[in-house]
Parts: sequence; C-alpha cells; structure tokens
Amino acid sequence: MQARTKAEWRELVLSGRRALTPELRASEDQALVGLVTVGVADGSTVCAYVPTALEPGSLEFLDALRRVAGRVLVPITRGPGPLHWSEFTGADDLADASYGLREPTGPAWDPDEIRSAGTIFVPALAVDRRGVRLGRGAGFYDRTLGLAAPDARLITVVRDEELVSELPEDPHDIRMGWALTPGSGLIPLGEE
Repeated sequence: MQARTKAEWRELVLSGRRALTPELRASEDQALVGLVTVGVADGSTVCAYVPTALEPGSLEFLDALRRVAGRVLVPITRGPGPLHWSEFTGADDLADASYGLREPTGPAWDPDEIRSAGTIFVPALAVDRRGVRLGRGAGFYDRTLGLAAPDARLITVVRDEELVSELPEDPHDIRMGWALTPGSGLIPLGEE
C-alpha cells in the first residue's frame, strides 16, 4: 500500500476537524487550557498562536499562558518570509488579518524575536512520533522555526487522533520535540 502524500493527509485531517461536534471541540479546547502551562517557566517568554476555527486551542488557552508567562508572542504574517511577532494582550486587541487569521494590533517585532522564547507552541494538522509536523503547506513555520533558540521547546498542538505513526517528511521540515493533545497531555516525540 502506498503511503499518503502531504496533500492527502491535509484533506483527511481537515475533513475530520470539520466533522467535530461543537461539544467535542469545546471539551478538547477546555482540556488544553488545563494542560498548556505544564513546563512553562514563570515569567518566561512563550510563542504561541491564535487558533483558527479548525485548530485546537482557544483564546482561553492563550489567557492561561499569559497568567504564567511574562510574555506571550503570537505570529503576524508579513509576506512570504518568516513570521513576525506581537504580544498577545487579550482578545480585545485582535483584528482580522490575512489567511483568515486574527492578529494583535500592537507593535510588531522582527522574526528573530522568536529566539527569546523558551517554549514555542506550533499549530499543526498532524504530527508523527518522530516529530515530523504537517502544517497547512505555506511554509511559514518552516521558515521561522530555524530562528528559534537551539534549546527552545518546540511543542505542536494537535488532537489525539492527529498524533500518527508516520508522516511524509521533506528536507526543510523542522521536527517538533513534543506534542500537546487534549487527552494525553504533553508527549515527548523523537522516536525513530
């Protein structure tokens, strides 16, 4: 049997996410709120993301991080290069942006601001046990994560069913060290 392509994986995962009931999504998002601060150092800088309607997490997820971390940075898209960053200060300071995203309206920092983060939460459609992450295909995170500090914890946030045995990998893909799922919490990755 031939392995699925990245495009086939994307279609499969997005179809599954679209089929989620609002109750299950809310339950999973609430579970993530209770798990997201595990291992985040008090007063530290954390990079995260503002979840879209089809991504695990919620604004409460970001608020939980704000209660522990000194700064929570979220991405701002500025063309095809690496992501820029802005501080998440609450839902009231978000505005609609490109690609159906919501972004902070405050000051923006250059892409290398990611180096200040000890923990980086990365959205994904799926991740495998080796740490290979499947994104949406635009490459923003692949171009950005290479700027992170070498000792930063790269944590991808997925549903439990989206942690799979093996995904296709390209040379430019940056592997994750951890997966955060609603049912299993923080799971170390890197098994070959």
